[in-house]
Parts: sequence; structure tokens; C-alpha cells
Amino acid sequence: MRLSGKRIMVTGGAGFLGRRVVSALREGEGAEIQVPLLEDYDLCHEAAVERVYSDFQPQVVIHLAAEVGGIGANRANPGRFAYRNLVMGALLMEHARLSGVEKFVALGTICAYPKFARVPFREEELWDGYPEETNAPYGLAKKMLLVLAQAYRQQYGFNAIFLLPVNLYGPGDNFNPDTSHVIPAMIRKCVEAVEQRADEIVLWGDGSPTREFLYVDDCAEAIVRATELYGGSEPVNIGAGKEISIRDLANLIAGLTGFKGRFVWDTSQPNGQPRRCLDTRRAAEWFGFRARVDFREGLLRTIQWYTESRRQSG
Repeated sequence: MRLSGKRIMVTGGAGFLGRRVVSALREGEGAEIQVPLLEDYDLCHEAAVERVYSDFQPQVVIHLAAEVGGIGANRANPGRFAYRNLVMGALLMEHARLSGVEKFVALGTICAYPKFARVPFREEELWDGYPEETNAPYGLAKKMLLVLAQAYRQQYGFNAIFLLPVNLYGPGDNFNPDTSHVIPAMIRKCVEAVEQRADEIVLWGDGSPTREFLYVDDCAEAIVRATELYGGSEPVNIGAGKEISIRDLANLIAGLTGFKGRFVWDTSQPNGQPRRCLDTRRAAEWFGFRARVDFREGLLRTIQWYTESRRQSG
């Protein structure tokens, strides 16, 4: 699909990932980018969804809006995360179909994979078990968008694709201690410990789980590439294809932030999924995406952004 001249609506386009996707789309020529804001359109209500399609009349929809958070936020809000992600995605896809949208890009989550999925995670094994319990309501709600996309393609010939991004990080991430994911949470703890001259930091779990991380600008590039070049029914992983243990991640961030104290692992708190690492061959073969930003370099950029934003905020 040539995006030039298309009206492209990006839900969540004012968010962490959405801003990068909008920027990447604007680097092309001639597309009209539309970003509905939550204060104007609560996309969990059908009347608002009907209105957003009437107001914008998009030809392409990239659905990034979501209710998200780390393990703590997922444990505190399982009902909210399940309901809002499920309803929002279903309403947007149904009314895209009814409005004659030419292409719908749905984002899933790595949390949709089985808790004990074989590493690296392959798209063919997405249904081989139940997700990790703390993230399951969110993961299953997003996974239903794949079911809907495939069903709509089969019955209506509706062109919907489904992408599975791994954990994202980068400048502009959410550093709120109540809702942030692991990288911003660790960066904030280390930076504050250095400022306060603390000699220890408490982290959840035992440090043994592994995670894969993708720089947010790389993810934006993958989404734009898929929007242009991929039109199939099968889900596609979006990641870097490398994993690191939470313990090693903590040590790496400590070194980059200058924290020289020790970590105390609170094993009364959950580890989450034991391992996460994606097989990224489909993205490389089907629309030419490979992650480009080195992990250490991406962490440095994120730390620099966070420390600068702290200085500016006083």
C-alpha cells in the first residue's frame, strides 16, 4: 500500500510510541495524519468511535491506543485493562469495516504468549498455552484483536494485520513509579539513589527472568514498514531478537547511571514470565525490518533524556 495521499488515523498518536509513528509517517510524502485525543474521543464508547470515523474519515487506521503498565499496574487493574483494551479494539475494527477503511493495523503484545513459551517465541506457537497470570487479562484482550482481524478477513475480506511488539523503551517513556515498566523504573530508582547517596535499591523478584527490549524509534519504523508492505493474516513479531536477564539489566543501568550500591531482591514480589525473546525472522523476511539501535546506546539516550527532564522540572 502506498501511503502517499492517504488519510491515516493513529489512535494513541500522542503517546510514547504514537508520537514516533506519527513522526515517521510525516517523513513520507503527502499523507494526512490524524490523531484523535482521549479528551475528545473515549474510544471505549461506541458513540465516540462512530464520531471519530465520521470526523476524520480515515482510509488507514493504525491502532496504538491501549491501557498499559508494568506488573504492579496489571495486578491492580486486571478488569480495567481487560475491558478497555478489548472493547476499544473491537469497536475500532468493526467501525473501520463499516466505514470502508482500506487497512487496519492492530498492535498486540508479547504478554499474549504462553507463560512457558519456547524461546525464541515463534508466532506459530502463540496459542500453545495460557499467558503469565499477572499480565493475562491484558494479553488476552489484545490477543482477541488477532482473532477478530483473521475472522473479518475471512468473512468480509477486510485488510487487517496484527503485530506483536516486544517491551519498548526510550526517551519520553513513562517514569511514573506506579505504572512504569522495568527499564524506566530501574533508571528512576538508580538516578534517585545517586542523588540521595543511598547505598541500596530494592527490586522485585529474584532477577532471574529474561526480557527483550526494542528502542521505540525502531518499533515505529517497523509499524510504518508493515503498514506499507505487509498485508497478510498471520501475526508478526516486532523485536530485536536478544534477551537479557533482569539482574544483568540492573547492573548495566547501575553502571550507566553511576549507582555503586547494591541491589536487594524482594522475592515476595512476582518475577513475571520466566523468559521473553522473540523470533524476528518474519518481520525481516516479510517487510524488511531489523532493529538498528544498539541496546547500550538506547539506554544511554533514555537516561540522558530522563536526567535532563528532571533538571528542567526543577
